[in-house]
Amino acid sequence: MARRQAGSDTVNVLIVGQMGRLAYEALLFALSFKANTPDPRFRLFVAEPQPGALWPNDPTIKPGELRAMIEAQGGEILPFESKHFGSNYPFGNKIEALFALPKGEPFIFFDTDTLITGNLGDVPFDFARPTASRRVEGTWPQIELYGPGYSEIWKSLYDRFDLDFESSLDRSQPDEYWRRYMYFNAGFFFYKCPHEFGQCFLDMALSIRDDPPDALVCQPLSPWLDQIALPLVIHKLGGGRDTLPEGYIDGQTSVHYRNMPLLYARESDGVVALLEQISAPNQVKKLLKGYEPFKRMIYQKRGHKVRALFDRENLPSREQPIRQKIKKNGFWMV
Repeated sequence: MARRQAGSDTVNVLIVGQMGRLAYEALLFALSFKANTPDPRFRLFVAEPQPGALWPNDPTIKPGELRAMIEAQGGEILPFESKHFGSNYPFGNKIEALFALPKGEPFIFFDTDTLITGNLGDVPFDFARPTASRRVEGTWPQIELYGPGYSEIWKSLYDRFDLDFESSLDRSQPDEYWRRYMYFNAGFFFYKCPHEFGQCFLDMALSIRDDPPDALVCQPLSPWLDQIALPLVIHKLGGGRDTLPEGYIDGQTSVHYRNMPLLYARESDGVVALLEQISAPNQVKKLLKGYEPFKRMIYQKRGHKVRALFDRENLPSREQPIRQKIKKNGFWMV
């Protein structure tokens, strides 16, 4: 396949791929991207951490056939060096990979466990006003009985970076309820320049990690560090909650499925049909079977057994009960 060419209106789509689960998910993402975003403005980059001091094992994409198949879908492998995070905090890949993208060109980052289900060219992105995924639960902070509350914790972070805390609040939500405070899933975000966004993201994440404010003394920073820093980055760069209309990302244009059991449990018939269509060609099937959850869920049809456990019209509002029911029935895989 001919690579999509860069131009004045190029938008660079970024995912992270590396040895193991992410490599197989990267192929699924690339297949879905090719199937649903024909717009030549959008170029797909698969960021690949390189071997180094922060990776005890070689993180590059293997086997070679898998790497070649990703490239055959138009995915451009983009090597980058891990200077600050590496294997101790692999979520930091999404921060450090940003510096490998072309400077000054708008980008969209997606977690690799995502399917593109529509044309990204139809999404009304305002790249000057960043936002991130609202498909999120109140996973952080974890409030202790006698510890600081949401307001004190979040205000300490806004104060650290000289940001206006009051203007970040959603006053339609009650005080000390997690939705009042800007919080995103870091599975998706965008901006007009990856280097500007990346430097801000890196500086804030390292500051929080290395010298957390006193109000965070009882708070876990792993694995939440990226999601703690992200709303601060978005606020500083002039973005917010509602800079993208609802219904596109985590809607008609993309699905952040997280893992195969959850995809089959929660997502629409159309998403399942897309997954099974793009994974059906023999060359693709041969490769994806190398990852056990894909082999069992997609090709051995265990995903449909998971699907039969749930009524998609009446799913639990939280993810944990869904996970528990899948585990209880012996179908949980990651």
